Amino acid sequence: MSKNKEIKTNAMRILDRMKIPYSHYTYECEEFTDGVQVADLLGLPHEKVYKTLVVQGASREYFVFVIPIEAELDLKKAARTVGEKSVAMIHVKDINAVTGYIRGGCTAVGMKKQYRTVIDESAQELPSMIVSGGRIGSQIELAPQDLAKASGAEFADVLA
Repeated sequence: MSKNKEIKTNAMRILDRMKIPYSHYTYECEEFTDGVQVADLLGLPHEKVYKTLVVQGASREYFVFVIPIEAELDLKKAARTVGEKSVAMIHVKDINAVTGYIRGGCTAVGMKKQYRTVIDESAQELPSMIVSGGRIGSQIELAPQDLAKASGAEFADVLA
């Protein structure tokens, strides 16, 4: 096995197991950069690149939202979608403990636990979308329906 052999992330192994096709992009990156910078680094159209956000509801349950990189999550719509009185973004320092991923490398597939996941409905109009591959420097492109299948997600309007 060569040292250059690509190390698959947990998310990629799950997609492989589920026989879900995806493309993988890598980029050089030492620390967190936001989705817009990542899209620009890779020359990807912003409307295809989505970020993964984790919130905690009033019930203390965690929820995952996948939204376009240039959009804002509407916390009221998000709360209504998952049947909570309110939701709030979790602290950056808690991302790893909750998801098993780090900031900038968080993806809806293969988190420590299966949280209720919602992908913004705008993704349904795209032939493919791009999300984190499960670590900084890694992005995966796949069909929105395949992301939903792999993460147990539903689609809803959750944008501000």
